[in-house]
Amino acid sequence: MSLLEQIHSPSDLQRLNDRELQVLADEIREFMIGAVSKVGGHLAPSLGVVELTLALHSVLDSPTDKIIWDVGHQCYTHKIITGRAEEFHSIRQYGGLSGFPNQTESEHDVVGTGHSSTSISYGVGIREAIRLSAAQAELAGMDATINQGPPGVGEVNDSDPDDVSDGQRSHVACIIGDGALTGGVAYEALNQAGHLKTPLIVILNDNEMSIKPNVGAISQYLHKLRLDPTLYKLREEFEAGLEKIPGIRGASRSLKESMKAFLVPGMLFEELGFAYIGIVDGHDIKALRKSIKAAIEIERPVLIHIKTTKGKGYEPAEARPDTFHGIAPFTVSTGEAIPKPGPITYTEAFGQGLARMAEEDEKIVAITAAMSSGTGLYHFERSFPERFFDVGIAEEHAVAFAAGLAIGGYKPVVAIYSTFLQRAFDMLVQDVALQELPVVFALDRAGLVGDDGPTHHGVFDLGYLNLVPGMTVMAPMDEAELQHMVYTALQLNAPAAIRYPRLPGRGAPMPDTFELLPVGKADILDHGERALLIGIGTGVGICLRSARMLAEHYGLRPTVVNARFMKPLDADLIKSLAVEHELVVTVEEGTCRGGFGSAVRELFAEESTIPVKSFALPDIFLPHGNRNKVLRDVGLNHEAVASYVGEKLLQKKILHAEHRRVSGDE
Repeated sequence: MSLLEQIHSPSDLQRLNDRELQVLADEIREFMIGAVSKVGGHLAPSLGVVELTLALHSVLDSPTDKIIWDVGHQCYTHKIITGRAEEFHSIRQYGGLSGFPNQTESEHDVVGTGHSSTSISYGVGIREAIRLSAAQAELAGMDATINQGPPGVGEVNDSDPDDVSDGQRSHVACIIGDGALTGGVAYEALNQAGHLKTPLIVILNDNEMSIKPNVGAISQYLHKLRLDPTLYKLREEFEAGLEKIPGIRGASRSLKESMKAFLVPGMLFEELGFAYIGIVDGHDIKALRKSIKAAIEIERPVLIHIKTTKGKGYEPAEARPDTFHGIAPFTVSTGEAIPKPGPITYTEAFGQGLARMAEEDEKIVAITAAMSSGTGLYHFERSFPERFFDVGIAEEHAVAFAAGLAIGGYKPVVAIYSTFLQRAFDMLVQDVALQELPVVFALDRAGLVGDDGPTHHGVFDLGYLNLVPGMTVMAPMDEAELQHMVYTALQLNAPAAIRYPRLPGRGAPMPDTFELLPVGKADILDHGERALLIGIGTGVGICLRSARMLAEHYGLRPTVVNARFMKPLDADLIKSLAVEHELVVTVEEGTCRGGFGSAVRELFAEESTIPVKSFALPDIFLPHGNRNKVLRDVGLNHEAVASYVGEKLLQKKILHAEHRRVSGDE
């Protein structure tokens, strides 16, 4: 029996020695690679922290001690050793395990994460909650003692102070990557932890990567430390040596710190109030366990700086960590993804189109928040490196930075995932829209994203973008229209946003020239009768398939409209068509609250004779899994739309005939 087969909970690790833990690490890697090769997933990040995960769980006592994973795409080993190995083959699949920490799955998943740079904030809050609870319990115990008097012989005092101190000694460890340190919220949390002297363990997993190699001054600072690991030993020797120098022993703290700053590594973290331990080999279990135990003993904020290799133990992932950050099913022997034939994706269409437009307009600049590959901007980066900016995982800064470029006379395009733009909503309002600046937002991953689940579904953008005055909001029906929309947005000289899905396109031929679309004007795709189907984005495809089904099963030919624009809405066309039809139906792949359907219903708020039925995503956080299955479950597909329209109009026809018979008109 393998060691892995004997691990059912983290407590099982405590009987293993360092050598056995390393054998277990090798078994976990083999198990993980085999499972992810079949279903896809975040392989490289999790391969890089196998030893770290085993070291943490073998020293700490989860769930009493709290282990918090930043983002969470490196949590696969954590899931495997916390009782979920038998289910691991279902990772990110419909009805299976989440690809991120999920509180509903296990008591060992302390928080449900999916966005970057938040782990330290969670950790400070949880650790301070532990401290407050302990203090309140102690006060309650004191009050009980005062009210009841001293316990008699044989009585038990429930307010044993040892119980309180045990609670206070619950440890909290936050694992954050060097890529996540490009996010400002991490420093806000470090600042507060240092100020409060919160006894928190922060483990900096330094692999020089987020999805691609990291950028920025922080990355360069960590690289400087990484180049010479002997600096940590130098620090210890230097601090000890200072105390031996005549006149220094009693010198002011500021003088000592100033002298240390010239030579001591980790001073950034020291100045924030953290004890710095590093650099530790992140694949040496013995060294990791020793460092974690040392951090526990310090009883103050501690940062352990470890060096790991992303994709460790699987050569294709080590060689191409960006590819294996999030990988589709692949062949284990070669590491090559199993190809899926079909049209180019919306992402690829956006990237190709923007690069072509930039050839003709030198004022176009592109900005990404550590997602150049995921947003298709690698075309732009390759062709125009001087006009391409990767700001790291810093969405708020990306938007404000774009505002500055726009003020300087450029045409910035911020390519960002829909769910991540939520973090920069204030900048979008205050720094772009309020100043009427020509910033274009290209929102990839709009709608359901499938396997990544609720943290990554881009379902709120139509609603929150519609709130912003002066914002033009578009959604294409196909990949060709996406390119026309990008071109149109760049000519507006005003804020604009285009949202599009994480999907292959519909097979539309790519245009040789780009068209300037009439702003706020919808497009009638088929003029029929009785039912008016209005779709936006992927909703247009649902409308078209519904129309075919209505023709085949009900003999109906509805009117189908591609809205194109959420804002400004083509109110004149919609109103004029509505009066010609018995039923109006809207379809969108976004939340039902405040979305496209809500905007259309507002047009007819005072005209109750025009019924409007909206098909949209329900007001809940939707699960991960196959996109089509999730859409089917919530009734957002062409079968549901066609059935509703057909039955509604058939019922009206029967009622109308009955009315004519009773009234004697027949």
